[in-house]
Amino acid sequence: MNSFLKIPVIVLLMIVVGLPSGVNAQQESTVEEPLSRKYQSIISIAALTAKGDLIKLKPELNAGLDAGLTINQIKEVLIHLYAYCGFPRSIRGLQTFMEVLNERKAKGINDETGADASPISQEPNKYERGKKVLGELTKAPQNGALTGYSAFAPVIDTFLKEHLFADIFERDVLTYTERELVTISVISAIGGAEPMLRSHLNICISLGLTSLQLKQFISVIKSTAAEKEANDAQTVLDEVLKNAR
Repeated sequence: MNSFLKIPVIVLLMIVVGLPSGVNAQQESTVEEPLSRKYQSIISIAALTAKGDLIKLKPELNAGLDAGLTINQIKEVLIHLYAYCGFPRSIRGLQTFMEVLNERKAKGINDETGADASPISQEPNKYERGKKVLGELTKAPQNGALTGYSAFAPVIDTFLKEHLFADIFERDVLTYTERELVTISVISAIGGAEPMLRSHLNICISLGLTSLQLKQFISVIKSTAAEKEANDAQTVLDEVLKNAR
């Protein structure tokens, strides 16, 4: 009789103690993580710099530092975006960041400088290294013949591979994901470059950003930089997510 009673008790303990943990583990595995504060700051800083809205940029630079971005990470965001919206916007962003750092230092705030870029191997040549990086980003080989604008103007393909994807993307101050967040933020903010935005949103998905995070990216663009451009970017994102299913 006593042994018979023990069996239900053991089973009951398995149900009460074991089952919820399994359910919670399953639920946790299916919950998408939102964008971190650092990622949201990268998006805001890149978009506002691309728009040239330096008044709104200053508080976002402060917010980025407060969120834990290092000085070198924010500098790298501002450097990276020149490839997509030009030196004038990039340099004005850097000058604004200098003002912010001086103001914070005057208040006794000592921000973390952060790591510099690691030395980069010069072998193989830059063009081949750029092809390798682009292949890692797109998860597609880069050995085919040039097509489209690259075939029409081969020198732009050389510049893209050697400078953008070798000189810039190889700098490890920012991760590939962070660089792509800068890229889609700039392209969205300036508008009128939907094919490039589509390509880079696909790269973001390839790098592991989720649909929730990309939808949140649109919300950050809309609230900090440009509503019309954010709506246009939303249309492109909807198309990309539909095709990715």
